[in-house]
Amino acid sequence: MRAYSTQFGTAQIHLRNPLISAFWSFAFPGCGTLAQGRLLKGLILIIWELTVNGSAKVNLAIMYSLLGKFEMAKQVINERWFLLYASLYVYAIWDSYRGSVALNQQYILADREDASIRPFVLKTYEQNPLDTRNPLLASALSLLAPGLGHLYVNKLISGMFFIAWTIVVMYFSHALPAVQATMLGHYDQAIRIVNMQWLMYLPSIYGFVLHDACVAAVELNKLAEKEQSKFLRDNYQPSNFKMPL
Repeated sequence: MRAYSTQFGTAQIHLRNPLISAFWSFAFPGCGTLAQGRLLKGLILIIWELTVNGSAKVNLAIMYSLLGKFEMAKQVINERWFLLYASLYVYAIWDSYRGSVALNQQYILADREDASIRPFVLKTYEQNPLDTRNPLLASALSLLAPGLGHLYVNKLISGMFFIAWTIVVMYFSHALPAVQATMLGHYDQAIRIVNMQWLMYLPSIYGFVLHDACVAAVELNKLAEKEQSKFLRDNYQPSNFKMPL
């Protein structure tokens, strides 16, 4: 089975580069797993990352290290939590790589089987038609607000999670007041009010949703083409059919 459609989205397997999956788990543990469609494990790893990272102050230590303030990095880091973070980090990267290799093997078998795909789902709460999406529009919506691109490609659970996650990060990082102060030229005030521990989550969020929404749209288009191709093969006569005289 290449794909399974429900009212909450279409779960599908397709060929992935294991190194890219590992990279997204390197950028933010859980994102590489989430991109594979393994929602439960991905969300658990992301929540675990947020909890441990925030308690260990990993983002602050990274910021001070990049600025060359290594003594400050040593002071802010919580070693008890940081040692727990290392195990999470290694596992997330390994699991994303291993999962991509296994899913690629499953996809090759499913593609050779050429199993049928349910093209339309109609339920009480939502409908999910299998049709094409514009990858550039999916990325643009994700850039406008993380999660909107996922809603556009009918990945409802991921989309709602990223919307909620972005709201939390924006609130605790004071990103929007800092942007407003910067636009007014009050740079010192922007630096004072921003919370870098939370703000440093944003590059990972934006980078991942832009990539994942675009890939999801491309693969959804491929899936729609395969379903249409199979439907035409199964329901229309071959070109060499001899019409009776």
